[in-house]
Amino acid sequence: MVQKYQSPIRVYKQPFELVMEAYERRFPTCHLIPMFVDSEVLEETESEDGAIHQVQRRCKLDVDAPRLLKRIAGVDYVYFSQENTLNKRERTLHIESHNETFSNRVIIHELCSYSAHPENEDWTCFEQSASLDIKSFFGFESTVEKMAMKQYASSIKKGKEIIEFYLNQLEEEGISHVPRWTPSLDAPSSSSSSVTTKPVCATPKLLQLELPVTPAVSIPVSTDANDHEIATAINNDATQSDATSNDATSQPENQMENQTGTPDDKLDADYIKRYLGDLTPLQESCLIRLRQWLQESHKGKTLTLTPSSPSSPPFQIPKDEHILRFLRARDFNMEKAREILCQSLTWRKQHQVDYLLETWTSPQVLNDYYTGGWHHHDKEGRPLYILRLGQMDTKGLVRALGEESLLRHVLSINEEGLRRCEENTKVFGRPISCWTCLVDLEGLNMRHLWRPGVKALLRIIEVVEANYPETLGRLLILRAPRVFPVLWTLVSPFIDENTRKKFLIYAGNDYQGPGGLLDYIDKEVIPDFLGGECMCEVPEGGLVPKSLYRTAEELENEDISLWTETIYQSASVFKGAPHEVVIEIIDASSVITWDFDVCKGDVVFHLYHSKRAPQTPRKDPLVGQHSSITTPGGNNVQLIDKSWTLGLDYSMVESPLTCKEGESVQGSHVTRWPGFYILQWKFHTMPGSASTNLPRVDDVLASLQVSSHKCKVMYYTEVIGSEDFRGSMTSLESSHSGFSQLSHATSSSNHSQSSSMISR
Repeated sequence: MVQKYQSPIRVYKQPFELVMEAYERRFPTCHLIPMFVDSEVLEETESEDGAIHQVQRRCKLDVDAPRLLKRIAGVDYVYFSQENTLNKRERTLHIESHNETFSNRVIIHELCSYSAHPENEDWTCFEQSASLDIKSFFGFESTVEKMAMKQYASSIKKGKEIIEFYLNQLEEEGISHVPRWTPSLDAPSSSSSSVTTKPVCATPKLLQLELPVTPAVSIPVSTDANDHEIATAINNDATQSDATSNDATSQPENQMENQTGTPDDKLDADYIKRYLGDLTPLQESCLIRLRQWLQESHKGKTLTLTPSSPSSPPFQIPKDEHILRFLRARDFNMEKAREILCQSLTWRKQHQVDYLLETWTSPQVLNDYYTGGWHHHDKEGRPLYILRLGQMDTKGLVRALGEESLLRHVLSINEEGLRRCEENTKVFGRPISCWTCLVDLEGLNMRHLWRPGVKALLRIIEVVEANYPETLGRLLILRAPRVFPVLWTLVSPFIDENTRKKFLIYAGNDYQGPGGLLDYIDKEVIPDFLGGECMCEVPEGGLVPKSLYRTAEELENEDISLWTETIYQSASVFKGAPHEVVIEIIDASSVITWDFDVCKGDVVFHLYHSKRAPQTPRKDPLVGQHSSITTPGGNNVQLIDKSWTLGLDYSMVESPLTCKEGESVQGSHVTRWPGFYILQWKFHTMPGSASTNLPRVDDVLASLQVSSHKCKVMYYTEVIGSEDFRGSMTSLESSHSGFSQLSHATSSSNHSQSSSMISR
């Protein structure tokens, strides 16, 4: 498997020419990189006007590997090739390097660049990317891969220290300015000046690398103990903070707030420290790569529908803070984080959670009897939510409101929590991405263990865990009674292990002693009912009057109406059983529009036309019909009869579009004829290799990812009548959308691109 690394942009607050002067001082030797034994300049060229300078080197490295492994590999030194291209006119330095030793077993490719800051010409940016592909290495592949990426990322700080060391040295010598390159009067004026070759310098120079690219061969003898030790080191590296440099740029406040969600930007050290917190280089790389994947998979314009109908919102890429929560929830495993993030974003879109705070109005019974509310913040600046669970009549609330209303109310609390975290980040000047919850259990008894109430609680926990990971910073459980262990036994298996570690449980008045409430909450904001002096506006609760209870039938009907208000439908697509939707068109020049998300697997989307009416839909009996917020089900409808012949009984009017898992697609089609139009989502089968009948590894892995050859889509279709159609090309472009209002509404995030499928 190819390991990739992408760094954020690092900014030196010195001009490009001064940084290049510091860079050149690494030659011919650099005591800060002792593993570089020697380097030989193979070729050195310069343009006639002196603007472009190219150097090719071959570097000799003495890797820190056990002698036994060196004997097995048959090498004492490792060689790398590097090509540097300095463009003084454009103020850029591009560095490309790759390994020569073991190149048939290990492929290392690194790209680095220095450039003038686009917004401040007196600053210099540095960025790099690298890839590591281990084909084979004497049976040590896993160990080499783990250790290589860990060492590679940890060397970033060392690379920064080298530049800073020589910058400080220049400052001590009184050199604070290096003039910019200017063309000489007799030099060629063409920007494509010819290049002349200079004689190779006889004195070897030490190869410069911003990050040494040697970890692939810096390996110990592989043992099970070593594997465990390396894995532990990597885990520790993923959790420890990496100090950000003082040379990073400090951007204006309003510019910082608009920095995420754009397709072209990268992460700056000051921005990371200010809004995201301390991240290791590997964690920064995971965040950048996942954001880039979202941008590439969900780029494009949104669908414009008729003014009288529900419309798709202008989705954008989520904020970095939101993406980071899902990465942390999966210990920065890219694939796992991407999967749960896509599922959550689809869930938000299906149930219009982005608009919950604007559309949801709490019933009066919740205002009177739901014993929870926001109350100032804790000592770390986290929003503080107080829940007096022991005073809450859970049975009465479930009987009066139903499970869905309670769930929607809890979701609104979580959405409010996200908003408060953003506000506190601005107020306190440091990243605040989670909140503290204080749960008072005084009054908890067996009536709280009413089975439907516990069922509703477990469902709420399930939804919150799936869609709001890493939003709970600390949970303080106070005055836990004797019945609490019973409740804890019921709910704890449904709570993520990382979340459970954030629970602090106090029995009786233990919270008033050392290590108690005062360690986490200022004395001035401790609620009055806990012995403090601060008045708390959280309702005191009490029993919900039975006169407010609803019948089971009323609750069932209301629950259905709450979560079926979504304009989307769900469908399952099986191998050999596509899902199809028929739309009858009376007037030509009508517009058929569609908006769908691929929730699972890969599908191929088709649009057909037929003069004949399809048969009565045949539904797959194995797939349920009911859709719920936690487990959206789906149907499977097949309309095209197997006896129909393509080109005779029906025809294709849109080119097929292959859609990958997690993609969101919108499009439209101007109908040319009346009749029946059939939208089809078909299971995508990976093509086999043309040179062999054996399946490819990628094909096998892809087939294993789609359980039981099943895909899921969530879709919405609408027809715009010809009399309403105004010919707007914006509404006729198929595209892959971005994501929801979790993203920043910035002008730069509107750089969308339409997909390859353009409606006719």
